[in-house]
Amino acid sequence: MATPESLHDCPAPAKLNLFLHVVGRRDDGYHLLQSVFQLVSLSDMLHFDLRDDERIVRVTDVPGVPQEDDLIIRAARRLKETATARGLSVPGVDIRIDKCIPMGGGLGGGSSDAATTLMALNALWKLELPRTELMALGATLGADVPFFLFGQNAFVEGIGEQLTPVETPDGWFVVVHPCVSVPTPAIFRAAELTRDTKVVRIADFSASPLGFGRNDLQAVAAHEFPAVADALRWLSRYGEARMTGSGACVFCRFGSEPEADTVLQALPPSWRGWLVKSLSAHPLLLSS
Repeated sequence: MATPESLHDCPAPAKLNLFLHVVGRRDDGYHLLQSVFQLVSLSDMLHFDLRDDERIVRVTDVPGVPQEDDLIIRAARRLKETATARGLSVPGVDIRIDKCIPMGGGLGGGSSDAATTLMALNALWKLELPRTELMALGATLGADVPFFLFGQNAFVEGIGEQLTPVETPDGWFVVVHPCVSVPTPAIFRAAELTRDTKVVRIADFSASPLGFGRNDLQAVAAHEFPAVADALRWLSRYGEARMTGSGACVFCRFGSEPEADTVLQALPPSWRGWLVKSLSAHPLLLSS
């Protein structure tokens, strides 16, 4: 619900990498990627209340994430700095988060939270910045933030900054988190990582989207983190299982909600799991 001084129940959806190819490496060390990012219904929920002063405060404790390091706080401050540079005065804000997306799972939760913060405060502070400008701000916070501001499923290239809209099949997914944290930099530094996968075209994916490609990071993560390999083996009993991002979450597509729910009910108790549906667009954009 919304009032002039608050915006509550603002969703920050997760994403899946339907495939992820590493096609090269730049001289500065950044890897060149190709991927399709799929929005799904698993979501954090953010709530914003204006303050009487200028402070930006996260009122929810997030274990292991100090306020100063939180992308939510950094996004709010970056937007406030942009407003101030244009001679606009904006009030402070209290930000509360209902955290559902696991951290370090390859689902883009932190980046999505930052994107939702930019969208919500752009509206709450009545700044009326165009989405392209919000995407440019988001790029200074993290490589995946612009995608969530882009607001639709995308064929992703470069270091993640080149986004092209793409149609993806509707479907239900079981997402499994084997309760291990996989550090992204370590996966990209691994000597055995494949960095020369053949470049594909968006038409290649669109012609045969189900099961297209692979995740080049998966073999490295599964070797270094046996829990990821265990989750892949277990989920592969029910269909084609694949890791998202640099891990640790793995997923499998199913043709119906009941089929996916049956698999979820069999999940080993030591892991976390969710039944999620594909989304065609960011929920905040659909409601605006």
